[in-house]
Amino acid sequence: MAPALALLLLCQVALYTTVTSKNVCGRPDVADGIEELTLNRVYEVGDQVNLVCERGFLPSTATPRKLTCTDTGGWTPSDLACSREFTGPLDSHSAGAILKQLEFLNCYNHPKVEGVSKTGEKSRCSHDGTWSNPPPLCKAVNCPLPKSPRDGRIVFDKPVTGSTTMYGQGWTYECNPRMAPSYERGSCMADGSTTEPPLCREVSCTIPTGIPNGFITFAVMRQHGYKETVKYACNEHYILDGEAEIQCQNSGNWSSKPVCRVPCAVGIKRGRIFYNAKKLWIGDLKPNRVLHGEHVAFYCLNRAERCGYPVASTCNDGTIPIPECFEEPGKVEYTLRAKTLPSEITMCATSPPARPA
Repeated sequence: MAPALALLLLCQVALYTTVTSKNVCGRPDVADGIEELTLNRVYEVGDQVNLVCERGFLPSTATPRKLTCTDTGGWTPSDLACSREFTGPLDSHSAGAILKQLEFLNCYNHPKVEGVSKTGEKSRCSHDGTWSNPPPLCKAVNCPLPKSPRDGRIVFDKPVTGSTTMYGQGWTYECNPRMAPSYERGSCMADGSTTEPPLCREVSCTIPTGIPNGFITFAVMRQHGYKETVKYACNEHYILDGEAEIQCQNSGNWSSKPVCRVPCAVGIKRGRIFYNAKKLWIGDLKPNRVLHGEHVAFYCLNRAERCGYPVASTCNDGTIPIPECFEEPGKVEYTLRAKTLPSEITMCATSPPARPA
């Protein structure tokens, strides 16, 4: 019986050796810069692999770069090398370049852009080490002085001398009283032209209206002209959010009104909080009111360490979230065992990561 068993095992070993004796090739070793993501882990004899360089690398040879898996389990040699290629500056007019980055072609010092590329056009560093777009030609630009609007004037951002102004110079159009320009800004442009003057026309805004939980501090209840203003304030304990003063714009509309944000009531009946640099029992917060944007800390229990830690919450327009970790004590615990509450026991050295309130 034993010889038969040994013979059976010997046959199995011989069969396994026969089945697995065929050589295969593993993933070929490649140099830096050669793309590896497309390579398999195992290849059979006769399989071929085309090697390519990674983006941003240039090949050392233009000849075929194929490797073949041989019956010895090795690969045929390859002389391919991939070198990192930095694209040089476009020329003296460009700002230089960095590999794989987009180069913005801009002119500085009051430019005028001529040629194929326009101001702000992008040129990409190509795989072959060249730029996708030629550089622009930058020349100084001067514009004739702009024309003033009828029934108005021009106010330059910077003093102007002579009969021309430089590229990038800006100005504001103003109209006579009770009139507004159809647009307010102008400039010397890259093509050497200036903005056409706007039209001056009478503009008025509707009678200003109040805001919830607030009031107009002073205004005559009438229509208002261009650039006239109205100022708002909030009722006591409400917080003004936005610009207090609104202005009648050249469109005939008021600028955005402010909003009066609502105070919050702290929504717990029992427990201690930290507010305005003080540790308070909730019953001592009189009145129960926290202003918009103010912070209140609630005390939570770290059960593992048996220590307490504060978690802050912020009043946001009438709502102050209670942290999930906060557990409001019962009446008996609050009355008879107050010293065991998280706010009264030892504070934790570090607070555990708090879940969002």
